[in-house]
Amino acid sequence: MKLISHPSPNFSERARGSIIDKLIMHYTGMENAKLSLAHLCDKNSKVSAHYLLDENGRIFQLVSEEKRAWHAGVSYWAGETDINSQSIGIELQNRGLEWGYNNFPKIQIDSLIELVLDIRKRHHIPEKNILGHSDIAPGRKQDPGEFFPWEEISFHNIGYWPKMPPRKIDITYSKQATQKNLSLIGYNPETPFSEKLKAFQRHYRPSKVDGILDNETAHLIDFIAQDT
Repeated sequence: MKLISHPSPNFSERARGSIIDKLIMHYTGMENAKLSLAHLCDKNSKVSAHYLLDENGRIFQLVSEEKRAWHAGVSYWAGETDINSQSIGIELQNRGLEWGYNNFPKIQIDSLIELVLDIRKRHHIPEKNILGHSDIAPGRKQDPGEFFPWEEISFHNIGYWPKMPPRKIDITYSKQATQKNLSLIGYNPETPFSEKLKAFQRHYRPSKVDGILDNETAHLIDFIAQDT
């Protein structure tokens, strides 16, 4: 695996005692990789990530993994709020919903798989802590979006994908129970329910991203919350 060094000035020290136990996926939401690279390395932007993958699968290292890149912003997961100190951030070049969201090229995802497997040799990152930006910042962020191949990369032991048994009984779940289950998974209990539900759907049910609770989505949330 070849890394292209392209240092960004936008980093700081991780909080003392922080353990890297999260990996956050992003899309750039910019028109091309050249603009994305410039933005992530512009000191005035005050944003960065540890890695940027362009559409041709090239991997740019912008910030050392030892340092705290500025990619998560205001975010929350399982009671933690300084996600930048506890995570590695990966940006994938994609025009995003802002400029014409498109599928992630195979060569880009192949590079991502190689990179993540390499990162996990160095850091103990639980499968359920490989997350999208929208998971940790519902309503504020939508990336990496419903085209990101969560199920595909799970075949490479990257990220969690539920392996649900067939249901024998059709159970109707209440909004209250679903709210509790979303919190058990890690979502912020203070985030509006519909925004949280959309974030969950983007990750685990990309064919239905509408923030409306149906029985199938509720059953999926319940299964993941209990599948420890």
